[in-house]
Parts: sequence; structure tokens; C-alpha cells
Amino acid sequence: MLNQKQQDADELVKAARNAAKAAYCPYSNYPVGAALRLRDGRIVTGCNIENASYGLCNCAERTAIFKAVSEGGRAFTALAVCGGKERPAYPCGACRQVIAEFCPSDMPVYIAPLEGGDIAATTVAELLPLTFSL
Repeated sequence: MLNQKQQDADELVKAARNAAKAAYCPYSNYPVGAALRLRDGRIVTGCNIENASYGLCNCAERTAIFKAVSEGGRAFTALAVCGGKERPAYPCGACRQVIAEFCPSDMPVYIAPLEGGDIAATTVAELLPLTFSL
């Protein structure tokens, strides 16, 4: 039987992979999905959304966090990000800063490719050490 942490990782990775199917990425052809678990157990997902003006694109992680916050969510317990094939997609610098703004530093972050492969586990603090905050 899987332990609770592994079950949570598997469930979030599955939700993130499913979210990637909704990605709007006609320029990069690189879909990414994210799944964020709220303390109350709900899962909020997001995908990357591109624009011809690249500066106006939004990553899957930020889409999920902004969506959760806009719906009143403020307490998060885990995040999964899925993208890439052989090598999974890790959050960019902007996403790492947003994750650090809204998530506890010891919160687990699971990273996995879109199909199969191992699930890497890290934390918010490991993704962005020496975080800028007020």
C-alpha cells in the first residue's frame, strides 16, 4: 500500500498531466500543467497560456495559483508541475517567486514529465532559496 505522501503526489501529478491537455501553446508546442492542493483537499489546476507577445504568456504554475487565490484559496499544501518528455519542466524564476509568495517554504513540489517517468520531489525553499519577501 502506498503511503499518504506518495498517493498525494500521484494524484496531483495525474491532475497536472490532465491540465496540460488544455494548454494553449501554439508557439512553443510545449504543454505544461500544474495542480495545486488546498488545505481543504480541493485541487486547483492550471496550464500554460501563450501569446504572440511572449511577455504576456502565463505559466501553468502561476495560472493555478492565481486561479486558486481568485477563488479565495490561501492555504496550500502541495503542488505538481508536469511538462516535457524525457526531462521534466521545472518552474521558471517568475513562477518560483510567485510560489514562494503564496506557499509555505516546506511545502512539497512534485515535478514529472508529461508521460511516465519518475516523480521528483522538492520543496518551495529548495526551488527558491533566500526568498525575496516583505
